[in-house]
Amino acid sequence: MSWRTIVISNTAKLDYQMGYLVVRQGNVTKIHLGEIATLLIETTSVSLTVALLSELTKKKIKVIFCDEKRNPSSELIPYYGSHDTSNKVREQIKWSDDIKKAVWTEIVAEKIRKQAEHLDRYGKSEAEMLRTYINELQFGDETNREGHAAKVYFNALFGVDFTRTAENSINAALNYGYGIILSAFNREIVANGYITQLGLFHDNMFNQFNLGSDLMEPFRPIVDRKVKMILPQIFEHDQKMQVLSIMQDEVKISGRYENVNNAIKIYCKSIFDALSENDISLIKFYTNEL
Repeated sequence: MSWRTIVISNTAKLDYQMGYLVVRQGNVTKIHLGEIATLLIETTSVSLTVALLSELTKKKIKVIFCDEKRNPSSELIPYYGSHDTSNKVREQIKWSDDIKKAVWTEIVAEKIRKQAEHLDRYGKSEAEMLRTYINELQFGDETNREGHAAKVYFNALFGVDFTRTAENSINAALNYGYGIILSAFNREIVANGYITQLGLFHDNMFNQFNLGSDLMEPFRPIVDRKVKMILPQIFEHDQKMQVLSIMQDEVKISGRYENVNNAIKIYCKSIFDALSENDISLIKFYTNEL
């Protein structure tokens, strides 16, 4: 499996030669495409060839482009990610409301569980309130326990005055991390032959990543944990690299230790199996036990 996240932060020329990404920045660096999971182009002063983009797409390497403020702004997504994409899309359209709601209920429960476990790290009593929300969870989360849990969680983690809408370095770090995670999920959705627009719960006509927004929810606390650890006073290159490092952090999933990037692959495949087989017991969630 590919594992490396390559970040291009300074002026460079990128091209493709015989299976390698070639980075020209004064010196020439070659990296085999088989090693790369994600290519993050953090600056707008980079030129690259269409031949390279074509090969990156064929290898299902996620490419993330940043804007002039070095924030993720777009990504490269292939039209086809699997040989049987047409069949997978037909299958996706036929997923029943019941199985979609059942899977979404499991996702929400696991997200809140991970939030509670994170609060336990800091001895926060609010963790028990979150576990109460899990017990109160209804089919399809009709009473929005997820939203109530999020408010309690972030106030416990970052202070009662904290809001997710405020413009500050903590929210900048959270949004950056969530963007990286979402891109990884979009890659896996497409690689498995499905389309990102059709979600389980998210159904915004302006969001082309509804399904990725659904599936990523239990992985958000991984970002939260890193941001809480660094508590950035500013959010610039060094802090971004710290947040980006979460993709190489290890979690336990399916009985073995994997980095987050590979855990996303395993988890996504299990979600698609659960949806196809109408069996939520097939879902494989990660744990933080190391």
